[in-house]
Amino acid sequence: MTRSLLASLFLASLSAFVARPASACGGFFCNSAQPVNQNAERIIFSHNGDGTVTAVIQILYSGPAESFAWVLPVPGTPEIGISSNLAFQRLQSQTNPQYQLVTTVEGTCDELDFSSGPFPSADGVDASAGVDTGPGGVSVVDSGTVGPFDYVTIALDPETENPGDVAVDFLRDNDYDVDELGRDRLGPYLAGGMNLIAFRLTKNASTGSIRPIVMTYTSARPMIPIRPTAVAADDDMGVMVWVLGEHRAIPANYRHLVLNEALINWFSPGSNYDAVVSAAADEAGGQGFVTELAGPTSDIMPTVYNEFEALDPTSLDGLSEVDLLQQVLGRYSSYDGIRDAVANTLVLPAHITLDMFLGCPFCYLPELADEAGDIPDFESASFLAAVESQVVAPLRLTQMLLDRRPYITRLYTTMSAAEMTMDPEFDFNPDLPAFSNSHIAERIIHCSSGRTRGDAPWTTTLPDGGGVVRGEGNTWPYSLTGDLLPAARRIEQLSTSGAPQIIEDRDTAIQTQVRRDSSDFVPTPVPGAGLAGGGCTVGGPTHGVGALLIMAFFGWMIRRRRSVRPIVQ
Repeated sequence: MTRSLLASLFLASLSAFVARPASACGGFFCNSAQPVNQNAERIIFSHNGDGTVTAVIQILYSGPAESFAWVLPVPGTPEIGISSNLAFQRLQSQTNPQYQLVTTVEGTCDELDFSSGPFPSADGVDASAGVDTGPGGVSVVDSGTVGPFDYVTIALDPETENPGDVAVDFLRDNDYDVDELGRDRLGPYLAGGMNLIAFRLTKNASTGSIRPIVMTYTSARPMIPIRPTAVAADDDMGVMVWVLGEHRAIPANYRHLVLNEALINWFSPGSNYDAVVSAAADEAGGQGFVTELAGPTSDIMPTVYNEFEALDPTSLDGLSEVDLLQQVLGRYSSYDGIRDAVANTLVLPAHITLDMFLGCPFCYLPELADEAGDIPDFESASFLAAVESQVVAPLRLTQMLLDRRPYITRLYTTMSAAEMTMDPEFDFNPDLPAFSNSHIAERIIHCSSGRTRGDAPWTTTLPDGGGVVRGEGNTWPYSLTGDLLPAARRIEQLSTSGAPQIIEDRDTAIQTQVRRDSSDFVPTPVPGAGLAGGGCTVGGPTHGVGALLIMAFFGWMIRRRRSVRPIVQ
């Protein structure tokens, strides 16, 4: 099959199924298990070594969805098959970039008696600082989109009367369908100093995604037909690719990007990783990939499927049909394909919808069965065959792709519509080294009298010769806004052999700037230090004492979070 025909088939498949995804999380991080790349278009390529490529393509579909809100008080001729969204979830979780900050303490910091006082905010800072306060004392602390959800985090003025009413009114006015019962239930949390985060489905988002498809076709190398996607692409749309083959994969016609890790917020890597990748790609003209992992496939196996997940019909021999259904549904209820297996083999009465049954099969099975526990018009053999072919086999076959190829490379980028002018192609370079997804920086907190660990100065040594950064408290000193540091440490062009060709090397300039900033850094003076009378002015109490208590209080809050291992996924 010619490449042009392949592209046509590939695009036909995409045009049939792709309606822009509501969202997800890009090379990364929603939480420690799922870093930012959940929003990415995700593809697994296997270069099969026989002139064919297998592509597993997760296509997210946006359709109508029921309106709901979740409110919480706060701290992814070809041969066609199907895969599983679960396979992508597991593979991504196993290969996500991880950013770890290892901290040691030098000297002795002040401790704080925190036995009384208001509850701290989750970030150890005034959550309403720098945020415009809305009507009724409501402050929008944060808002955005994650996965198929829009979210908003709000804080209330502690003096607000009936805070539950105020919060619910604000959320309802902003199209969050919060029921009336929420007023009384939310009020005590708000009165105690906690914030609220509320989620809703994005406009026209579906409750899930269609299943990934698998295509095996004739081709010299993997390729993504990205250009038609520009018709409906979001800005900075994530594109995540795993390439399986004999050696480390490379972006053949796109630039290769090495990130400037001084711009990563090491206190919360997931908060800006995607932004750093996007900025680095922009510096390469919008067409560049970051390598997030490269190494032997055996290092991450088994990833997608384990043998204990196999369906053994003999273990169900002798069971009634009700008991058989209960066991199988209890085991595979969260797996892709179980819905179709039930729908195609079980006849439900008109008053029981499929959603009702799957939501609580144990509630309805007694109604369907006779006294012997058998269900009229239900054939267990057909059901088990459907579970095997629709639920278990897709996971197993996707795992087989990984088992058959010795090397895996994960690549990630973000692209906007105007940048989708060239279809990314991928090849291999046996001369390139492995690349770990684990990044470890070492921080030393310099304690002294009058300082807590939360406000003491610190020194952080970045990995891979990235330099030494100095700062204090829980604020990373670099960001993409207002700083002169580039997001890409190097922009390279990789080929099928040899070392990278350096297009732009900013390493010296970055390290020079970081050294200068480190040398110029002066810690905030300890409150009251150097004043006559031990830091007190004549005539009464000073602001210095109050400031020390406040800083110590927030320092305790930050210290509580210091031991949490930040992971970017």
